[in-house]
Amino acid sequence: MRFASWLSGLAGFFSTVGVAPTAFAEAVGEPHPWQIGMQVPVTPSAHGIHWFHDGLLLPIITAITLLVLGLLIAVVVKFNAGRNPTPSKTTHNTLVEVLWTVLPIVILVVIAIPSYRLLYLQRDIPQPDMTIKVIGNPSWNWTYEYPDLGLNADGTAKVSFTAFLKDKDKLAPGEPWLLATDVPVVVPVNKIVKLIVTSDPEGIIHAWSVSSFGVKIDAIPGRLNEDWIKVDQEGTYYGQCSELCGKNHAYMPIEVKAVSEQDFKAWSDKIKTAGAEEAGKFLGEREASRNKLAQGQ
Repeated sequence: MRFASWLSGLAGFFSTVGVAPTAFAEAVGEPHPWQIGMQVPVTPSAHGIHWFHDGLLLPIITAITLLVLGLLIAVVVKFNAGRNPTPSKTTHNTLVEVLWTVLPIVILVVIAIPSYRLLYLQRDIPQPDMTIKVIGNPSWNWTYEYPDLGLNADGTAKVSFTAFLKDKDKLAPGEPWLLATDVPVVVPVNKIVKLIVTSDPEGIIHAWSVSSFGVKIDAIPGRLNEDWIKVDQEGTYYGQCSELCGKNHAYMPIEVKAVSEQDFKAWSDKIKTAGAEEAGKFLGEREASRNKLAQGQ
């Protein structure tokens, strides 16, 4: 049992670095045991965050750490009491003082330029293909509205539903508890989706966060925040409220299904007539049927 647990953890580790077996490939939007890296990126913002962290910050901090370690070892070896019974009385070194002033400034500039570019990418919302309004509720759940799918006479969205934490005894095989919801949010792949995020005026501050999307934005009562996503890979992606919002903070998950444009059209047609729960089941049946067909071939 201990070996099996270790093997499972090892597989989870490899899945985070992109060399996992095929069985782990479909579960890219959730955390895994032994994971040491960030979740697989599937949006422009997330790709930028990963490059900024893995391609820039990690090499810089690794070089600084190794330099400091080397200096400490050199000091211990060369300047101990045994080798230097009479300590040096040097108090200034102009070159060293210039270097330790200028080099940190250069490093900060190198970090700042791509950092500002990434922030601009996140905040400069392109022309959206569709809009979803996200509302954090004081009962620790999320309400989603799709205004592009039609409006009622009073201006409210015809397609609106609230997603609750899925009960543990109702989870399908492979669904993670505390992350899966009874009704998922559905978005089409390769489409720019604008997110309008707020919280119930009588509620509290929440934060809508999905790691694979590189999105973490506050839902503030009475105020509107905006963000955007463009998912480039079909799959199911999970997130959670990332604001300390009260006693049920840990039970406020987010589940987003990114599907093909054809599946999104079928889902949107179904939800208008049968409701969110039936539309979710319909989408799941389509996915299961397609998977069986693929396995049969």
